[in-house]
Amino acid sequence: MGDVNTSYVSDHTKWMNEQLEKNPAWVEDQKVGRALWWDKKQDVDTSTRNADSKVAQKPYPYDVNFFGE
Repeated sequence: MGDVNTSYVSDHTKWMNEQLEKNPAWVEDQKVGRALWWDKKQDVDTSTRNADSKVAQKPYPYDVNFFGE
């Protein structure tokens, strides 16, 4: 195997690092935004109800006889 060049940094990554240095408050804003949408505690009862309420999908919805059943 050859050596892997790990020193490469993309233009986008360089730009983002520059912007984060200029605007350090963005890091906290990112954490607030992530907590708003993603970092949620899971409720077992709600997850179970959601899983139980799913309706089974037909095997192949693009079949020509799909709507004739």
